[in-house]
Amino acid sequence: MTDSLAFSTSLVLGLLGATHCVGMCGGIAASVSMSQTKAKSGFWLILAYNIGRISSYAVAGALIGLIGHQISSGGAAVLLRTLAGMLLIAMGLYVAQWWQLLTRLERAGGLLWRHLRPFAAQLLPADTLPRALLLGALWGWLPCGLVYSTLLWSSAAGHWHDSALLMIGFGIGTLPAMLTTGLLAQQVRVLMQNQGVRRGAGILIILFGIYTLPFSALTGSF
Repeated sequence: MTDSLAFSTSLVLGLLGATHCVGMCGGIAASVSMSQTKAKSGFWLILAYNIGRISSYAVAGALIGLIGHQISSGGAAVLLRTLAGMLLIAMGLYVAQWWQLLTRLERAGGLLWRHLRPFAAQLLPADTLPRALLLGALWGWLPCGLVYSTLLWSSAAGHWHDSALLMIGFGIGTLPAMLTTGLLAQQVRVLMQNQGVRRGAGILIILFGIYTLPFSALTGSF
C-alpha cells in the first residue's frame, strides 16, 4: 500500500513541476476559463478540465502500475526503484532546464497525441462542463516529459492502484498553479517561467531523487 511519504512526494512533485505544466497546458487552461457562459463561470469550467486531466493521469498510472507489478514480481524490484530515483533526478534537471533528455520521451508520445488532437480540437470552445471535462481527459495524454517521468517513477509503487494513487497525487499537486493560470493566466505564466523559480524547483526535485536512490535500494520501498 502506498505510504504517506510516497503520496506526499507525488504531491510535491506536482507542485514543483507546475513550472513546466504552466508552459505545456497553461494556454489551453486559460482558453477554457475564458469560455464561460451565463450558466457556468470560468472557475467551474477550468475545474472540470483539470478533473478530466487528473483522471487521465490516474488511468495511465493504473496501466503502467500493472507493468511495474509484473517486473517487480520477476525479481527486478530493486532495479525498478533505482530507476525511479534516477528519473526524479532527470526530472529535476528537466524542470531547471539544465538537461532536456526528457524531451525525447515527449517525442515518443507524439504518435498517440496525433490521433487524439483532432478530437480535442472539436471540443473547443469548452463552454460546458461535459466538454471541459472531456477536453481535460484528452489533454492529459499530451506528450509531456514531466508526466512520463512521474509515470515511470510511480510504476515502482508495487500495485496498479498505488501507481494510480500516486498519479492522482501528482495531478492534485499541479492544481494550484493550473487553476490560477486559468484565471490569472499572464501573471502566473510570468512567475512560473522565471528562471530562478524553475531552478529552485528543479534542485528540490533532484534532492528527492538523490534521497530515493539509497532509500529504495536499502529498504525495497519508497
